[in-house]
Amino acid sequence: MADPRIIDIELDEKTILWRSADVEQERRIAIFDLLEDNHFAPVRQHEDGYAGPYRVFLHVADGRLVIELRRTDNSALEAIILGLASLRRAIRDYFAITESYYQAIRQATPSQIETVDMARRAVHNDAAELLRGRLEGKIDVDFDTARRLFTLICVLHIRA
Repeated sequence: MADPRIIDIELDEKTILWRSADVEQERRIAIFDLLEDNHFAPVRQHEDGYAGPYRVFLHVADGRLVIELRRTDNSALEAIILGLASLRRAIRDYFAITESYYQAIRQATPSQIETVDMARRAVHNDAAELLRGRLEGKIDVDFDTARRLFTLICVLHIRA
C-alpha cells in the first residue's frame, strides 16, 4: 500500500561549515514541520512496487543537489540529482531577504518587521514553486513540502 511521505530526513552535515542560531532554528522548524505533514511521491515506479514511506538524505555533490531516497529499513531506493544552476538565484535571494529579516527583528519597528517578513515569504513561496517545477516528472510534492525542502537546500549552501 502506498504511503507517499517522508518519515525521516537528514542533511549531509559534512558540507555545512557553520550555522547561526537563527539558521539552526529554521532548519529544526523545517524538519519538524516536514515530518509532521508532507506529500512526497517519486514518479518512477520501483520494481518491487515500493511506494513509501521514505527516508531522505540531502547532499550536494559536484555542484548538484542529490536527493537520496531510502526505504524504511534504510536500504537504498534511488537518487534524484538536480542541477543547482536554476536554484542559485533563488537561494541567493532567500539568503539576502532572510538576513534582512533577522536584522529587522533585532532593530526595526513592528511594521518594518512585517514588511520584510512579507517579502521573505514571497521569495520563499517563489522558490518553492521553482523547486516544484524542477522536481516535476521526478517527485510529486505539495507546496508546503517544497517550501520546507527549499529551506533545507538553503542550509546545505551555507559557507563560513
